[in-house]
Amino acid sequence: MDVRFDDKVVLITGATSGIGRASALLFADGGASLMLTGRNREALAELKETVNKEKKICEIAAGDITDTAFRTQLVARTVQTFGKLDVLVNAAGIIGSGTLENTSLEDFDTMMDINVRSVFHLMQAALPHLIETEGNIVNVSSVTGLRAFPGILSYCVSKAGVDQLTRAAALELAPKNVRVNAINPGVVQTNLHRRGGMNEEAYAKFLEHSKTTHPMGRVGQPEEAARLIAFLASDKAAWITGVTCSLDGGRQLTCAR
Repeated sequence: MDVRFDDKVVLITGATSGIGRASALLFADGGASLMLTGRNREALAELKETVNKEKKICEIAAGDITDTAFRTQLVARTVQTFGKLDVLVNAAGIIGSGTLENTSLEDFDTMMDINVRSVFHLMQAALPHLIETEGNIVNVSSVTGLRAFPGILSYCVSKAGVDQLTRAAALELAPKNVRVNAINPGVVQTNLHRRGGMNEEAYAKFLEHSKTTHPMGRVGQPEEAARLIAFLASDKAAWITGVTCSLDGGRQLTCAR
């Protein structure tokens, strides 16, 4: 990608796998200094080693994104380490099955905590620093923020919340020259669904079926999502704010199948 992030500091959550990891590698390739976080300490350490082998600057902070104190410390440590913050990428998230009838309040609250509350709090904590640098935020939402799908009710609600949070914050922050955007991927081949409870056989069937539910006939790859995130975070998107940008091979255009 012809986008550069030289002298930019980027904080990425959910950096140990999938879209978050692909984004970290792409931002590093563009010259950014990185603060990366996730729960898997070994995966974070491996990613740091991979980035630093290319003589890039990368620091890591393992922790639980649902921990309020950790979120505050994460932003503070980023600024203490690099002196500023230019871009916040909220890529951490979970998925889980459940309907209105059988989703427990505990499971619903967990979904909201990870997928919405943590995003809100990190945006809020990062805001003073982003105002100073006239930086921006990119949130990772989902096609389920735009369309309803059966069997994943709380996930749909959480991603719709991320979309509206993105739009409302973008409107508030535009006069301060802080941009806020989101991407809305369809099915992307990551560990998200496995971590949500799918075994390997079920996941393989899901990926095969997804070829029929995405009009372009395939699922997405993490690198494709990372390229859109990097574009929205770059100066090339300097007049774009408040978008929830579909990246789904046409999935949001279809009816239930």
